Amino acid sequence: MGGRHRTDELEGGYSPYHEPSGRRRASRGKVLVPLAGAVALAVLLGVAAYVIMSRDKTCADGQAPGGGTVSLRVVASPDIEPAIAKIAESYNKSSSTTPTGCGGVTVTVSDGDPADVVNSIAGSGATNGKFDADVWIPDSSLWVSKLRSSPKGEGVPTPTGSVARSPVVLAAPKPVVEKLKSAFGEPSWSGLMSAANAATPDGIGRNIRILPLDPTLNAAGLGAILAGAGVLKAAGSGEDQLVGVLRQLSESAVSSPANMFATMSKQSSRAPIGIASEQGVWSFNTENKPASVIALYPAEGTISLDYPVVVTAKQQAARDAAKKFATALSSASARKTIREYGFRTPDGKGGGAISQANGLNPATPRSIKIPDAASVTKLSQAWSRLKLGGRLLALMDISGTMALPAVGAPVTRMQLIGQTAIEGLKLFPDKTEAGTWIFSTNLNGKGVDYREAVPVGPLGATINGVPRRDVLTRSFARIKAKPTGDTGLNDTLAAAYDKMKAEYEADKINTILVFTDGVGNDDPEGGISNSEILKKLREEFDETQPISIIIVALGANDAAGRKQMQAIAEATQGQAFFPRNALEIRKVFLEGISRRLCAPNCNGGQ
Repeated sequence: MGGRHRTDELEGGYSPYHEPSGRRRASRGKVLVPLAGAVALAVLLGVAAYVIMSRDKTCADGQAPGGGTVSLRVVASPDIEPAIAKIAESYNKSSSTTPTGCGGVTVTVSDGDPADVVNSIAGSGATNGKFDADVWIPDSSLWVSKLRSSPKGEGVPTPTGSVARSPVVLAAPKPVVEKLKSAFGEPSWSGLMSAANAATPDGIGRNIRILPLDPTLNAAGLGAILAGAGVLKAAGSGEDQLVGVLRQLSESAVSSPANMFATMSKQSSRAPIGIASEQGVWSFNTENKPASVIALYPAEGTISLDYPVVVTAKQQAARDAAKKFATALSSASARKTIREYGFRTPDGKGGGAISQANGLNPATPRSIKIPDAASVTKLSQAWSRLKLGGRLLALMDISGTMALPAVGAPVTRMQLIGQTAIEGLKLFPDKTEAGTWIFSTNLNGKGVDYREAVPVGPLGATINGVPRRDVLTRSFARIKAKPTGDTGLNDTLAAAYDKMKAEYEADKINTILVFTDGVGNDDPEGGISNSEILKKLREEFDETQPISIIIVALGANDAAGRKQMQAIAEATQGQAFFPRNALEIRKVFLEGISRRLCAPNCNGGQ
């Protein structure tokens, strides 16, 4: 009967009752027939009630009432989707209609990029479509934490368990592993962070090409940065060093493991080292035998992808079915399948796929605990802000006092500022838009205290066939003080602020960077006064379109001058720096870059 329960007694399914022929009737039967009919009806009603109650009770664990089938939709991270699909295939075969008439469960599995799923549910970014599934298996709980911290994701359930585990590792082509070890020593997060530190461009990073995964798109990439940041913090490093590392890594980040492995294979004078999951290395090597990439396990330990199971079904039957399937995912046969696809089980144990022949180390690596959700969010936001483009106008003081000797250096203030600018320029990527003005007094006719030296534009673009970065470098190297020049700082600031405001670009950090000796405005011919420039900046600064002023003042020993520099910076949520010697210059630039993390609500003055 197509799997239906036999309750058709109540629906007229039996043939109608026919009274026996006259020769078989007995007179006393006239009395017994109504009684027998009543008893039969009572029995049938009782049986039907039992069947209905039994059916409801039996089907409450995820089977479909009435013999129907629950269609369970599972969306899994692309790397683990093949394994989940194989487990589901076996599960479907064993989950047919039950003898009691309750329906079975049919599980369909599709792949879904975790970042895309998060964007779909949270409405926080580009997505390939609306998320519509009963079970979600991302590659990491980091995605779940991110989603639950968003307004639209607050109702997402906590994971019911973990399907698999895959440590985040360093990855390198087999031929360069020994070269890397000679540079790094033992593979470590501290070594990687040192190589990526923008403050030490002449360190081991000269010989190493780091290929991190974009942490906004890849949990393995985020896990690596979290692990590295934790190591830096434990070593007592300041935020400026972390910012330097993140800035450097953001310039070489790749969007996916496939792109990382493809980039790794390109010839280069620097040894490549990438970030991947252990399973990602296994997957690449199984498709490119013999194993050409080696997984390197950081000495400090590592964060692992944990593949959580999140039940997102809305209907009760689907939720019950999802819980049953989640239980099946932890069965012995399911875990065997998980290991066959290059994963470890949640207890950290791997199967035959985790072998040296596949470029992997079977030993269970040390574990680093995932930071709390607030720390993860803060680091993710830091990365995103550092990825923003920059638009920078540098104002170079060439007044007569710049020809005086610099403190702690065998050069003049002008030469030191030129060297400072050249060093700072190295920290900015080619997409940064930058230009420079020089200022003193009467540089561009009477009463005009500034002159454009290099127009603002992308550092990677060319000016008359020469990259703007090189044009700026030459300009800074050749800059000379005007012996008789005074300091028309206020007029220059007013003009620069008006220009940057008129050309404001919302997708960039817009900044005016002033290099001076800290004496302040010194314009005998008048111009804008100290109080007038502060009034203008305070009135015109707009937090929705912030243009901050950062001042680098060398040799600023005058208390009044320092106070005015700080006031100018604070008026635009900027900052004034007073480096005492050349050794502090690079730190100043790193701190300036780190302002992207707080702008426009940063504390000014230092």
